[in-house]
Amino acid sequence: MEAALAAAEARAGEIDFELWVTEKADALLRFAYVLTGDVTLAEDAVQDALTTACARWSRVSRADDPEAYVKRMVVNAHISWWRRFRRREAPAADPVRTALPSPDGAADRAESDAVWALCATLPDKQRAAVVLRFYEELSYAEIGALLHCAEATARSHVHRALATLKTTLSKEGAEDA
Repeated sequence: MEAALAAAEARAGEIDFELWVTEKADALLRFAYVLTGDVTLAEDAVQDALTTACARWSRVSRADDPEAYVKRMVVNAHISWWRRFRRREAPAADPVRTALPSPDGAADRAESDAVWALCATLPDKQRAAVVLRFYEELSYAEIGALLHCAEATARSHVHRALATLKTTLSKEGAEDA
């Protein structure tokens, strides 16, 4: 697939949008799902980002990293959504999630649900920073660029999120004892 992408790029002078989307759509959806925590919101954010990217594809495809450019568009689409609708809509108690099957699916599912429940309690910027740091494995500078904040602010978002998670886990551990 990458050879076809390189050949198309060489012929056209830029990456073919449809070919690029075919290759990157699943990764963008996974990224958006981890960012939003909801399948429908993830699909909407990716659709909004790809619609905008298509209209500006000649510029987007010439960027140093078109995938990072479009991921930033996904983040922006989600931020725009929660600015508009966050106060009007109540989140579902248990959003539908898909998980990859494993030999012991029940244990993995329970662990995944517990991790997601903890992350869902974080403020949006902190959750986005944690997703970008630990799921996407981005540097703090890259996170800052994607969230339109300073590198130190990105570090602060991750630090505060981890401190909140640690406190929550400590309280739950004390209650279980």
